Amino acid sequence: MQRSNKTLITDFIEQIWNLRRFDVVQEFLHPDFVDHSLPDHLPAGKEGMLKWIQAISFSFEHTTLIDDHVTENDRSVIKVRMKMKHIGLWRDIPATYKEVETVGYRLYRLADGKIIEHWGLIDGHLLENQLRSIVHGCKIAE
Repeated sequence: MQRSNKTLITDFIEQIWNLRRFDVVQEFLHPDFVDHSLPDHLPAGKEGMLKWIQAISFSFEHTTLIDDHVTENDRSVIKVRMKMKHIGLWRDIPATYKEVETVGYRLYRLADGKIIEHWGLIDGHLLENQLRSIVHGCKIAE
């Protein structure tokens, strides 16, 4: 039985981002998957996405919560909240062990029951400001 597009996205966030079950990534990603949100030094496919999650996991204990979710046809948009504990170097900031949060949005395009494209907008400045205890900077409205 094929899962709904909405369930595909919620399961993907839970299994891949939260539990880091990389052994099941093929259940979620289309063979032609492209991630348009990765840093330039990473490849835009599955391997780059997994390396990015591993890098985040080196720097943070993290959990992604879905605050809002809209799925229509082959598109799914989620508003996310990332709860994080800073445990390793990130943006030249040594581990502070602070518990921080950031917010953002992810857009997925789906094909053949899998994720074929991803775009993300996560407020990295909010995260950095919390780690540096700075109170100014841009903010994605919640």
